[in-house]
Amino acid sequence: MGSVWREVLTLQLGHYSNFVGSHWWNIQDSNLYYDVEVKDPYCEISNNVLFREGQTQHGQTTYTPRLILLDLKGSLNSLKQEGVLYEGRQTEPTVTWEGGVSVHKEEPVKKNQFLRDLDRHDGQRHTDRNLNGAAYQAEQRAVPQRPLDLSQRNYQLEGSVTVWSDYLRVHLHPKTVSVVHQYNHEGDSDRFEAFGQGEKLFQDPAFLDDFEDRLHFYVEECDYLQGFHLLCDLQDGFSGAASKLLELLKDEYGGWGIFTSGVAPTSHMETSPVKDIYRLLNTVMGIVNLSNRSSIFCPLSLNENLLRRRPASAATFPHLIYNASVNYHSSAVLASALDTLTLPHRLHSSNLSLVQLANALNVSGRKMVMASASLPFPLQEGSTLPDALFSHQGEVPWRPLSPCGELRDSRCFSQSVVLRGISREQQVSNLPPGEKPPSVLHACPTGDEVLGKYIYSHFPATLSAVHVAQTPSKVLTPYPQLFTAAINRQGHLAAAGAPSGGGVESMPVLSALQSSPVLHNVLRNLHKDVTCLDLRKFNSFLSAGTEVDDFKDALEELRTLSQCYKMNFDLDESEDESDME
Repeated sequence: MGSVWREVLTLQLGHYSNFVGSHWWNIQDSNLYYDVEVKDPYCEISNNVLFREGQTQHGQTTYTPRLILLDLKGSLNSLKQEGVLYEGRQTEPTVTWEGGVSVHKEEPVKKNQFLRDLDRHDGQRHTDRNLNGAAYQAEQRAVPQRPLDLSQRNYQLEGSVTVWSDYLRVHLHPKTVSVVHQYNHEGDSDRFEAFGQGEKLFQDPAFLDDFEDRLHFYVEECDYLQGFHLLCDLQDGFSGAASKLLELLKDEYGGWGIFTSGVAPTSHMETSPVKDIYRLLNTVMGIVNLSNRSSIFCPLSLNENLLRRRPASAATFPHLIYNASVNYHSSAVLASALDTLTLPHRLHSSNLSLVQLANALNVSGRKMVMASASLPFPLQEGSTLPDALFSHQGEVPWRPLSPCGELRDSRCFSQSVVLRGISREQQVSNLPPGEKPPSVLHACPTGDEVLGKYIYSHFPATLSAVHVAQTPSKVLTPYPQLFTAAINRQGHLAAAGAPSGGGVESMPVLSALQSSPVLHNVLRNLHKDVTCLDLRKFNSFLSAGTEVDDFKDALEELRTLSQCYKMNFDLDESEDESDME
């Protein structure tokens, strides 16, 4: 299987999804290696799973994301919708009108310092992406090269990032960006706030034809398509759009795997009791429809109370300091976790496909899973994996990235665990010959066995797939510097008294996708919270296209889904019955 690319098409629907997606593609771009053999220990990831190879009109090779993204009018900022790689040199139009001519010019969007430096690196002659030097830029950008080296610059983009394209460092194919012009990204009118609006979008013949054209373009050029990554906003109209898109994918590509991540920001700038209820209603409809129509559905958010009618509460990590209200920050954390969670079906050496991963996790109707991660994984500088895991015998060091609250129940039906960023030498113990190993972990001959025995000690009755990779998670510019002073440039815990050595450039990550009994209480409580609502008070949500009966059916499906994660059907029945009253 090593020579088979097994392509994946990525679909991003929604503004926050594109925030996560921009970091995701920047990370993928950082891991691109050219002119090196697969045996290189840091060339474990197959570029061709997520990227497509093309050529400019000048015959230059390009690598662009195999991606379709959807967002609203006014969300692109300086990004040109058609891209710049494949366009020819433009000429000024010939004017035959002999009368008076008035010229109206729109001021170009001012770019932040990172984008200006990126333009200079690309060899642009002009400052605007729409100008006539695009063909020259394509030639300069298309030459295969190592990742952009701007690591010495501390841009501090927190004050200048307003949309996701403000820190996107990869070029996109002309078939990638689709803009919904009926709705506005900002402003008080024409907002995309209800699940029904998203469903109607994919019922518009003109929009559907354009989207299917993009979809078929990417799918038909794949030789061994293994499936789709779908990243969608969970709390607005994109939840409904993703639901209809999944319906389309199941009709046309039912045999392929679909890994759906429903994402939500940690907090919202615009909030009110009514808006909060709308987001909760969209979330319920999204969970039910997305889990039904996906191979795997995983909600991702650093808001621990996303699925409850409670104020937002931000997840914490021992060695990260981030601003929960800044999407540029929270989306970076989710992107790094998602990059590691999906690593097994993108490795040269792995025989695990997206479909096989789904089949292992979604037994007995449990299509919804939860994610956890340790960012960065706490490995002491100069230490080994057995030492690090042995110091965390009490509990696994990961934190939940799905809004399920604190994990007090370690039971699990099935899980996929991935550890990356540990070199071959650090994966096993470095004890001198003849010295008695302090634990069974120190006696293991491989990193896979070390991690496998550790996970088994915490989840002895769980079906677990374990993967260990040497390639770290890259956090190069423009990834925000969220790390405490205890983390060195390689993402390890610095030795006592040792300087951190500047900005962090990579980090080891431990992640898990789990089908867990925790989801029973999470979904049951969500059902209980929403059942108490009087839908007649939210007529505009229903008038957007969701019928009352459809919503009641969704609530019943939510309750049924929660029952799939119940470990003992003889317990807690009284509470479940009371939820139906």
